[in-house]
Amino acid sequence: MIIRIILFLILNFAALGVGGLYSGGGETSDWYNELNRAPWTPPGWVFGTAWTFIMLCFAFYMAFAWQSTSNQKRLAMLYSTQWILNSAWSPVFFHYHMVNWALFIILALTALITYFLFAERDRLKVKTVFVLPYFLWLLIAVSLNAYISLEN
Repeated sequence: MIIRIILFLILNFAALGVGGLYSGGGETSDWYNELNRAPWTPPGWVFGTAWTFIMLCFAFYMAFAWQSTSNQKRLAMLYSTQWILNSAWSPVFFHYHMVNWALFIILALTALITYFLFAERDRLKVKTVFVLPYFLWLLIAVSLNAYISLEN
């Protein structure tokens, strides 16, 4: 189990790293700071803290899900899709400034994480709580992206 957790930690933080490489300065960029952003947009430091916590929790969730699933191929495909969507959002939003495409990506990611939240709960029971921070953060992120899409 520890090896699985470590593997998912590496993969999860690699997704953040890949996305960050092409984020064009992220929330500190001039482009982002000049946008009309939602009044509930958290300070910049919250994003890094939230994603660190989310990826830690998601590594545990995936390790437990991997152990309990009867279809590891399906789970690997779903996880890979999540990885790609997660990695793609930052460059699409921050580097290419394609806020509507970024909204589409984050909506797809939210749908997938929602699936993880509900599809595995019968097997994982209380361990499903490990995917809850990801789900809740994505709801906030969708609202922030949607606000920017509508107001800019």
